[in-house]
Amino acid sequence: MLPLTVLRRRNALLLHRRFLEQAIAAGLPAKGLDQAFAKKLEISPSMWSQIKSSRPIGDILARQIERHCDVDAGWLDREDLVADAPDPAEERFIAAARQAWRGANAKGKRELSRALRAITLGQAPLP
Repeated sequence: MLPLTVLRRRNALLLHRRFLEQAIAAGLPAKGLDQAFAKKLEISPSMWSQIKSSRPIGDILARQIERHCDVDAGWLDREDLVADAPDPAEERFIAAARQAWRGANAKGKRELSRALRAITLGQAPLP
């Protein structure tokens, strides 16, 4: 089970991502959307920036965020939301990796595998 501070941050970022997706789909420019989200939550842009990086979300602030994002009380504390939320950046990475894998010959596939294994182990990939 994840610590509550980590869980609340991840779920708050999920709400933020939903807000961004809706705003961009509505044709709003990407610039200033973090400030708009902070305004929606009735917090300062500085506080939102701190929450995104490391500031814990207490009970009162958690309920405030939930209220302003029209989700049920306790929503930020749910662990089942994080695993099911698709990450667009991760999906783009997977698509690019799949394309690289499928376009590579046997030697290229071995090199890709070695590079990923080295990164996973915290080592610099071989050239």
